[in-house]
Amino acid sequence: MRVVVSGGGTAGHINPALSIAKKILEKEPNSEILFVGTPWGMENRLVAKEGFPIRHVKVQGFKRKLCLDNLKTAYLAVTSVGQAKKILREFRPDLVVGTGGYVSWPVLRGASQMKIPTLIHEQNALPGLTTRRLSRFVDRVCLSFESSRSHFTCREDKIVLTGNPVNPELKRLSREKCRSELGISAPYLLSYGGSLGAGMINQTVFELAKTYSAKSPVFHTHAFGAREYEKWMEREREEKICRFGNVKFVEYIYDMPRQLAASDLVVCRAGAITLAELAVMGKPAILIPSPNVTDNHQYKNAKVYEEAGAAVLIEEKDLTPKLLTDRVREILTSPERLRIMGENMRKMALADACDVIWDEIVRITKKKV
Repeated sequence: MRVVVSGGGTAGHINPALSIAKKILEKEPNSEILFVGTPWGMENRLVAKEGFPIRHVKVQGFKRKLCLDNLKTAYLAVTSVGQAKKILREFRPDLVVGTGGYVSWPVLRGASQMKIPTLIHEQNALPGLTTRRLSRFVDRVCLSFESSRSHFTCREDKIVLTGNPVNPELKRLSREKCRSELGISAPYLLSYGGSLGAGMINQTVFELAKTYSAKSPVFHTHAFGAREYEKWMEREREEKICRFGNVKFVEYIYDMPRQLAASDLVVCRAGAITLAELAVMGKPAILIPSPNVTDNHQYKNAKVYEEAGAAVLIEEKDLTPKLLTDRVREILTSPERLRIMGENMRKMALADACDVIWDEIVRITKKKV
């Protein structure tokens, strides 16, 4: 198969796209896959690292306020479709897949106008504007939550519940082997606030690392994100927390499957893909939902996992270094609690979404496999 995949802006859109691409190659190893993103998006780093080629269209998102920049956004929303069509004519795909973010709009809209089979996947319970707009034009809309159906006005037979695709590598990794490769011989705390970073989490985790992790028999890796990494590394050069050897600060966790496999406890946001990955790996978590998302959907996600006994929920308005340190210490020093939370987390995992999505790809392309 020849497949174009588009999704960008944040890792929450890019990683599902990569997971679907890898599933296609698993099913049909001779397939050719081309990613389409923006010239400035994080997809350029993540896609290139996985070895996929990427081309670009110029498009940007609308601001949630009245401003002149939205005039440019409207202009690009129109002209970018033409740019996408040029790429599609040159590559001649059998299928176009989108995973959200504003870059998906021109690519899938152009493909639908060219009568190329199209599929879009929505990760969140509350669908994004791009997915809702494209649902009228694409051949299949894949959802991760049953409750999302009510937000669409397209034909019901287009919509399929698949769950969230996760990196297939997550299921194949050995905890013991990954810990050995990383040199980890004690309880391992993994923390991050998202691909771009989260100020409040970074601030609180820095203090946690300074007062607890660096002075305790634990290993701790924290990713600050692209926007805040340099600021916090300046602070680290003053504090020298990492000199003890068991604390590591990074900008972004590029080997997330291996890091997750090795970890004992994860501190993170409550995005849909993050939760799907934790469930597949059976990893206990302290969830700190972002308060800056539409309809507070991360809090709602996290609440479900807390009630299932798989995670501890801390709202950002309540987050303090002491509270986070107390929760981390309580969990990491209790093997039985870690075991129970891990078992409960694994129960939250759905069937392999990538396999379900592959089945839909076969249906809409009418390809004999």
